[in-house]
Amino acid sequence: MGSLLSETAGRLAPPPGAGWVLDLDGVIWLGGTAIAGAAEAVDGLRRAGVPVVFVTNLSALTTAEQEAKLAACGIDAAGAVVTSATAAGRLIQPGERVMVVGGPGIVEAVETAGATVCAAGPADAVIVGLDPGFDYDTLGRAMRAVRGGARLIGTNHDPSYPTERGLEPGGGSLLAAVAAAAEAVPTMAGKPNPPIVECVRGRIGPTGVVVGDRPDSDGLFARALGYEFALVLSGVTGADDLPVSPEPRYCAPDLAALVDEMGFDPV
Repeated sequence: MGSLLSETAGRLAPPPGAGWVLDLDGVIWLGGTAIAGAAEAVDGLRRAGVPVVFVTNLSALTTAEQEAKLAACGIDAAGAVVTSATAAGRLIQPGERVMVVGGPGIVEAVETAGATVCAAGPADAVIVGLDPGFDYDTLGRAMRAVRGGARLIGTNHDPSYPTERGLEPGGGSLLAAVAAAAEAVPTMAGKPNPPIVECVRGRIGPTGVVVGDRPDSDGLFARALGYEFALVLSGVTGADDLPVSPEPRYCAPDLAALVDEMGFDPV
């Protein structure tokens, strides 16, 4: 790992004027525990005039709940959070009936789009994200709604997400079950897909750095945005998993180390 750091993050600098797009799970926190130095790293970026946006594939929480969780970690994120639920809302039309398999974050996005949340079909769309209460009955209702003509929308494909207890099943696992039962191909909203790319590109501009712990979502998200990818080893991906594809431009043990390697000055 040391040689990788010296050949990437230690040798390179981000593009001039680049904004930073920060993942949450595995970058800022693990479950309910903040990762050491993350808040100071964000503060160091901001004191250097770097625009920062927080982008997560976790759809369960509302935007305000994500902002409050960041505030509890010492990070002011008001107006700076984009979730996969936000992106899924871009795929919904006013007046539609939408079955939600997921948490309040998806409900918020559906209602913001001017649609109505329903518990079962008939429906115009079924949105699937992280749902701790997911069971066989939920699977059946979602399957029947999709087979009845509803569009299947996934907030994200991530099969797992990191917590302080280790990996937990992600929304992508539940989506895979619904897609298999309904024999349908879902439209994807979260990283690295076009709906969330559209949500983020206008906030940052033409150059940026995506920081994340999953090459298959954060790395491909960076590629879709035309930004550089910085991999941190504090979440799903560890040193033993290297090398990965897409290959990161930068790599560091965590966000604090990355910001320090880049020459920013954390508090």
